Amino acid sequence: MTPNDLDDALDAMQLAAAGNPDLMPGLITVESNHWIHVLGAIGATCARLDDGLRHRDVQVHVGAAQETKVLTRTEAGDRGAPYRKLAPRDQK
Repeated sequence: MTPNDLDDALDAMQLAAAGNPDLMPGLITVESNHWIHVLGAIGATCARLDDGLRHRDVQVHVGAAQETKVLTRTEAGDRGAPYRKLAPRDQK
């Protein structure tokens, strides 16, 4: 998954959710080697420690046991909280 693929997946999930908050993007999980070699370029930020690492206001979890994918809020459960509105691509 490239940074553009990730943004496309976030946008597609947001559109498919049709306003249902449970189906909106809730968490981005990334396998650690994929983060280092590819997705680290997304420019994720961490404004506060309790906020976690975020891309377009969706929390990002990076780890060796993670699979690189985007989860809905329902799939993510509490792991992606606090949830926010998906930020536009140009406001990463």
